[in-house]
Amino acid sequence: MSHLNAFLKAGNRRTLAASFIYFDMSFMVWVLLGALGNFIAADFGLTGTEKGLMTALPILSGSAFRLALGPLGDRFGGRKVGMVGLALTLAPLVIGWQFAGSFSTVILTGLLLGVAGASFAVALPLASRWYPPEHQGLALGIAGAGNSGTVLASLFAPRLARAFGWEAVFGLALIPIVLTFIAFALLAKDSPTTPRAFGLKQYGRVLRQKDTGWFAAMYAVTFGGFVGLGGYLAIFLKDQYGLGRVHAGDLTALCVFAASFSRPLGGYLADRLGGIRLLIGLLGTIAALMLGVASLPPLAVMMLLLTAVMAVFGMGNGAVFQLVPLRFPRDIGTVTGLVGAAGGVGGFLLPFLLGSLRDRTGTYATGFLVFVAGALLTMLALAVAQRSWRSTWAPAHSAARVGLGRTEPGGVRGALEAGAGD
Repeated sequence: MSHLNAFLKAGNRRTLAASFIYFDMSFMVWVLLGALGNFIAADFGLTGTEKGLMTALPILSGSAFRLALGPLGDRFGGRKVGMVGLALTLAPLVIGWQFAGSFSTVILTGLLLGVAGASFAVALPLASRWYPPEHQGLALGIAGAGNSGTVLASLFAPRLARAFGWEAVFGLALIPIVLTFIAFALLAKDSPTTPRAFGLKQYGRVLRQKDTGWFAAMYAVTFGGFVGLGGYLAIFLKDQYGLGRVHAGDLTALCVFAASFSRPLGGYLADRLGGIRLLIGLLGTIAALMLGVASLPPLAVMMLLLTAVMAVFGMGNGAVFQLVPLRFPRDIGTVTGLVGAAGGVGGFLLPFLLGSLRDRTGTYATGFLVFVAGALLTMLALAVAQRSWRSTWAPAHSAARVGLGRTEPGGVRGALEAGAGD
C-alpha cells in the first residue's frame, strides 16, 4: 500500500485522467471496423481474407501515424498534438457515416482511422513524463488501460448497427470524440520536462540502439496479440461457433475487458518484480494459452482460454512500457511511437493471417499456431538479450525494477555510456 500511496502523491492526476480518456475514446473508434465486421461482411459478401484485411488495415495505418505523432509530441507537446489527433479523427468517421457505400470506401475509412490508433504515441508519453521512474509502470498502465475502448466498441457498436445500420454507428461516434476533445483541452497539461527535439536525426539515434528492436519485438507479440485478436474476435466467434453478431460482440467485450484492466496490473507488477523477469514469464504463458486456442476446443473452454490470454496480453503491454522510460528517458515519445508501430504491425499480421490462412487451409488453427511460434521465438530472444543488459543500461536503475537480478559490478559506467546516445 505504501507504493500506491506514494503514487497517488506523485505526478499529475488530471493529465493522467486526460491521457486515459483520450486513449480510450480514440481506441474505441480505431477498432470500429472489427466491431462492425460481421455486419459489413454480410452486406458485401466478404471472404475470410477480405474480413481479415478490413480488420487489420486500421491497425497497420495506426503504426504509420504513430511514427509522426510520437516525435511531434516531443517537439510541440502532447497536449497540442493530442488535440490535433482528435480533430483529424473526425474525418474518417464522417466518411464511414456518409460515404461508405462500397468496400473500397470502407477500406479508405479504415486507413484513415489509423490516426485514432496513433493516440498511443501521444497519450502515454504525456502521462509518463509527470512520474518518477519508480512509478512508470503503474502510470503507463493506467493511461494504457484506455485500450478498454475496445470493450465499448464491442458492446455498443453491434447493438447500434442492428438498430440503426452500421453506417450510422460512425456518425454516432462523432459525439464522444467531440466531448473528448473538450475534456482533453481542459485537463491535459504538458510536463515541464517535455523535450523539444524532433527530426530524422532523433529517429536515427534510437534506431541505432538494438534495444529498440527488442522492445519492438516484445510489443509486436503483446500489443499485436491484443489489438489483432480483439479486433477479429467477433468475426472468429461467428465463423467458428455460429454465434449471432451481437452475442459475438458481447463475448469479445468480455475478453477485451480482461486485457484492458490487466494492463495496470502488468505495469504495477513490473515496478515490483522487474519488467524483464515478468515479460519472459508472460511470453511463455501466451504461447501455452494460444496453443490451447489453436486446438479449437468447445466454446466454453475457448472462452476461458481467450479471456486468460487476453489478460496476459494486457499485462505484457504494461510491462513493456515500464521499461521504455528507463532505457530511453530522453526519447520517450519517439521510442513509444516506434515500439507502438511495431505493435501495430503485429496487430495487422494476426487477423490477416487468421483470415487468409483459413481461406487456404480451411481452419483457423493454422494462424494461431504461427502466432505461438512467434511468441516462443520472442521469449527466447529476450532471454538472450537480457544477458547483455546486466552490464549496460540496467545497472543505472534498481535491479528489482528492471528485473534482471544482480547486475555486474562496474556496469553503471556502461549504462551511462549507453544512455549518452539516447
